[in-house]
Amino acid sequence: MARRRKQIASLEEHPNLGEILGLLAALPHIADADLPRLADAWTNTVALADARARALLPDSPLVVEVLAAFDAVQSLFAEDVAGAADYLLVAPAVATTALKAVRDAIAGAYARPSLTVSEHTELLRAWRAVYPVQTVEEPDLGPRAEQVKSVLAALPMLAGRCHDPAAADLYDELVRTVRGADEDMLESARQEAWRAAVLTSRRRIWWLVRRTGAEGLGRHCPTCRPGRSRDDEARVLALCLDAACALLVADAVDDTLTEVLTLPLSRLIPLPRAAAD
Repeated sequence: MARRRKQIASLEEHPNLGEILGLLAALPHIADADLPRLADAWTNTVALADARARALLPDSPLVVEVLAAFDAVQSLFAEDVAGAADYLLVAPAVATTALKAVRDAIAGAYARPSLTVSEHTELLRAWRAVYPVQTVEEPDLGPRAEQVKSVLAALPMLAGRCHDPAAADLYDELVRTVRGADEDMLESARQEAWRAAVLTSRRRIWWLVRRTGAEGLGRHCPTCRPGRSRDDEARVLALCLDAACALLVADAVDDTLTEVLTLPLSRLIPLPRAAAD
């Protein structure tokens, strides 16, 4: 009788955890110049198609997380696939093919326990042709990474405010702040920060930060959600994400711009000025 494969209940239990984390951390750091290299290295052979089909079977390890990772990849590279922005250097068709190599690598890393050595190698072939060794342990959030993490960590806390008086008090303060904010000033600062992200090749990290933050505040309590103000919540989320993104590029913009976007969150994070003292 064949031995039944042990079910993997969480990513922390995965025997191929190191490869998975390294691959996921590297995604927002894929350089524009690497997209054509990934596309050139990827060919949809019969062996690759068979390996992919096996990796994505319903009983493959953490296949739901694999599909979520696919969605994240599409989000991070949405601009590259659309091809509308004037600062893009890679043709959309090339970016689309490169992302096929990325998704195969993700599928292969997650499904490693259920694949043969050759199947795993086939799925990772294009990725390893461009990235033969793991060089990234976690996404680089810039010189103020800890402050960026502080903002992102606060969002799940704010999502649970219905059962946390301290979080509810902080959320109400943020609502009052955002209602009195100078929208024109915030928009101008936001655009400057975004330009800095583009110029410093951090635009995919920018989208990762915003996606992570949105997921954090989106963890609604199923009991209390119907009574919440979605308009206020969207504005609070934008305020928090703008602060996190300003911190991400704080070394590439004027300190005044960073203050404009982070000052409303002074209870959540140390002010940039204090951090520099």
